[in-house]
Amino acid sequence: MQNEIAVFAGGCFWCTEAVYQDLRGVVSITPGYTGGASQNPTYDAVCTGTTGHAEVIKVEFDPAEISYRDLLEVFFGTHNPTTLNQQGNDHGTQYRSAIFFASPEQRAAAEKIIAELTTDDAPIVTTLEPLDVFYPAEDYHHNYYARNQNAGYCTAVISPKLKKFRGAYTRLLKNV
Repeated sequence: MQNEIAVFAGGCFWCTEAVYQDLRGVVSITPGYTGGASQNPTYDAVCTGTTGHAEVIKVEFDPAEISYRDLLEVFFGTHNPTTLNQQGNDHGTQYRSAIFFASPEQRAAAEKIIAELTTDDAPIVTTLEPLDVFYPAEDYHHNYYARNQNAGYCTAVISPKLKKFRGAYTRLLKNV
């Protein structure tokens, strides 16, 4: 079976990258930008919220080891898909909850899980957008948590998220 690609926007890409790095079947993760109109966006430009791009991760995965459905469950379980353009203290369209589907099958799988999770009290605001051009983020964003675990944002936001994630998704972890 050939590897596949999944692209998710669930707030800050440092957080989502750290979560997906722990999953078995994940071959590689690239933080970057997609969903906007300008070409070759930079972090500084995306942070203004004016480019239309979202901070995303591109996940290359082996579907023989982990399913797209499992990746979606982790996506919905590790960020708040009910807040529009916000994750924690991060605000703006660049932090929106979005799935950038690479195939009709990915779109259908995302629609199915959204329908399962949506309630009247907590409607899912995650957008489904076709994957167009993906721009890798600048090098210093790659493996950010692994290289900066003692930085303030990492200890305050990412480390607690990882602890919660690892407890909830033990069956999907690499080193269990």
